[in-house]
Amino acid sequence: MKSVRQLAEEIVAREGGFVNDPDDPGRATNFGVTIHTMRRLGLDLDGSGGIDMADVRALTRARAVEIFIEQYYHRPGIARLPEVLRASVFDMQVNAGANAVRILQRLLREMGHAVDVDGVIGPQTLAAAEAAAKAAPDHIADAYGIARRNYYFRLADARPALRKFARSRAGGKGGWIRRAEEFIAPRFHLSAAEFRHRVAAW
Repeated sequence: MKSVRQLAEEIVAREGGFVNDPDDPGRATNFGVTIHTMRRLGLDLDGSGGIDMADVRALTRARAVEIFIEQYYHRPGIARLPEVLRASVFDMQVNAGANAVRILQRLLREMGHAVDVDGVIGPQTLAAAEAAAKAAPDHIADAYGIARRNYYFRLADARPALRKFARSRAGGKGGWIRRAEEFIAPRFHLSAAEFRHRVAAW
């Protein structure tokens, strides 16, 4: 099992550097940390008295790693989840906030566990996740990754402006889909033909 710091370093590498895409709900982002997160944490890095684009640009890779570990791993309680789920839920927490846990909770409900879909890792969710992981560790990990992939597809179905994150300019898998499939066993990856079929209506 990789350490949480190794996982956070990988997330930072996956996220890349500074971007300010008007179609991205996160808006100005550096190493995956959005301006909204920086404002919530009060990170006025340049001492100007406000938190703006300059502060986002001033964020360092090392500071981003620390933010992810504290705010997106320890704070929501991902460390308490079964080991087989931690890396993928952590990555999704950075990418989609509490929706990462809601995706897990919906999946657990589909598997027959009684859990509330509230985005909070509490006793119900922990007990259900432990039971699912104990029964079939490989299945729950792949099922969560597939649920992530489906979440991205649904977002892109509903909001055409977001489709560029799910499908590349060349027509292949976009960043969102590749990201989800990093946590899915290769046998469950969509083939190029399957992907084209899924997005044909776009």
